Amino acid sequence: MDKIGERRLVLNGMAHLKLDELVVYRRSEELADHCWNLVWAWDSFARETVGRQLIRAADSIGANIAEGFGRASTADNQRFVRIARGSLYEVRHFLRRADARGLVGEREKKRLREITCELPRLLNGYLRSLKCASVVAEQGP
Repeated sequence: MDKIGERRLVLNGMAHLKLDELVVYRRSEELADHCWNLVWAWDSFARETVGRQLIRAADSIGANIAEGFGRASTADNQRFVRIARGSLYEVRHFLRRADARGLVGEREKKRLREITCELPRLLNGYLRSLKCASVVAEQGP
């Protein structure tokens, strides 16, 4: 849904992307939702300890991509993408702890592994693309 004043990312002077059109952002949301659904099924002790931190780290990935997208400078955007990358590694840590404690089933583990292995590549690619990017406000009708 286009809105007046909505921000778009211009890559190499060609692509005009909204935040929710970025694959890296959508995949980060997917990871956060998978983590949420995983943690929701845990007992209260597991949810309150490793679960709470896992969810916060997973939500932080997309939140930092979004915050960087909304910043005025490419340098700020790049800084927030690097923070998102750090949050991804925090997610990996908590997933390893959850797995070691028997909280992650094989099906969930496979799906989460796919996303957590893809996201570093996507984040790094997005970071590289920002070197040629600018953010513009979309003009309304």
